[in-house]
Amino acid sequence: MATLLRMATAGSVDDGKSTLVGRLLHDSKAVLADQLEAVERVSRDKGLGHVDLALLTDGLRAEREQGITIDVAYRYFATAKRSFILADCPGHVQYTRNTVTGSSTADVLVVLVDARHGVVEQTRRHLAVGHLLRVPHVVVAVNKIDLVDWSEQRFTEVAAQVHRVTTDLGIESVQVLPVSALIGDNVVSRSRQMDWYTGPSLLEFLETLPADDPSTRHTETGEVDRPLRFPVQLALRPQGAAVAEELGEYRGYAGQISSGVIRRGERVVVLPSGKYTTVVGIDTASGELTEAFAPQSVALRLADEIDITRGELIASAQDAPVVTKDLRLTVVWLHERALTPGAKVLVKHTTRTVQGIVTSIDGRLDLDSLDARPAGRLELNDIGRLRLRLSNPVMADSYEQNRSTGSLLLVDSQSGANLAAGMIDGTGAVGLDEEGL
Repeated sequence: MATLLRMATAGSVDDGKSTLVGRLLHDSKAVLADQLEAVERVSRDKGLGHVDLALLTDGLRAEREQGITIDVAYRYFATAKRSFILADCPGHVQYTRNTVTGSSTADVLVVLVDARHGVVEQTRRHLAVGHLLRVPHVVVAVNKIDLVDWSEQRFTEVAAQVHRVTTDLGIESVQVLPVSALIGDNVVSRSRQMDWYTGPSLLEFLETLPADDPSTRHTETGEVDRPLRFPVQLALRPQGAAVAEELGEYRGYAGQISSGVIRRGERVVVLPSGKYTTVVGIDTASGELTEAFAPQSVALRLADEIDITRGELIASAQDAPVVTKDLRLTVVWLHERALTPGAKVLVKHTTRTVQGIVTSIDGRLDLDSLDARPAGRLELNDIGRLRLRLSNPVMADSYEQNRSTGSLLLVDSQSGANLAAGMIDGTGAVGLDEEGL
């Protein structure tokens, strides 16, 4: 069975992201005949001398009319070696919030750079977002290499720009390769125009990447790289005579395992109460299991009667997260209204929603120098650091340790609009021991 790779594309406006995605779909034989005919027809109607493969992903009418990507377009395709879920993210700075969405679950971020223009501000922003979201792999495709006469020198110059930015951001590994999405060189097939380039094509490289997320990997030995995190979505207490006859006095807690593995008989802790208990059953729609692992959805039965509701967390007794009302965050601000200290927000963390107040803004990332600058407010698309004080505790890991329990959303309490995507840098509390809180 082919492994699954989740990938996202990003880059500045007109760098050719949608064309690259269309080329991947077309050259990997993932486009149906009627879809291709429709694209060819629209291309002729627009007076183009080539098939505009960007039309395969720019599905919204506004996108086709304006020639830009607005929404995240998800596409699915497969090769003989693996399957792909691809998120084509917008390049326009106005839609950076969609890039955050598309990159948040990606195994690899493919950032396009126009060979003529090199690294620009939006390139730095997308690379910074990829780093903050801890996307495991970063690929920079230097596109439109045909428009600089397939120049090795120009590719080397742009690659040096990329490496300076990624080094400053702290991105440890990045693959830079030249492509022409419009013509198709080095996207799926190797280019004959660049005999100086001896590396893989983009698709060849993507087919070799490991796709396992450390927070959800389940190995053949049953061990995982991250401790158990099980946010409770629903407490199950079926009612009725028929149910009682079949199940008896059933009490279970349903949710999706965010990380780790859970086994029947395992000692766990329920947070934020700090009560310890043992898992006596793991139920699914298909029957009972002796163990389950991320990202499976299950219902857990516990040995003790503990009052557990939505928003609480069942975790490893040996390695529990921090229970805290104080958070230090790095956020991407996604709203037109600026953020200032004292702002009241709703904080959505796993299945838990609590009120919070911004106690301070500690800085903003300067996208030109990539240094942190003092800031009294955050504007749309700013990347900054702040501190939150919560009305009720959350069970938090740092984002570096766990992408699920280390991330959150800031939401407007009146409109319900998403304000920011946040990554937890640290907390102001201590962990638990066997005696509880």
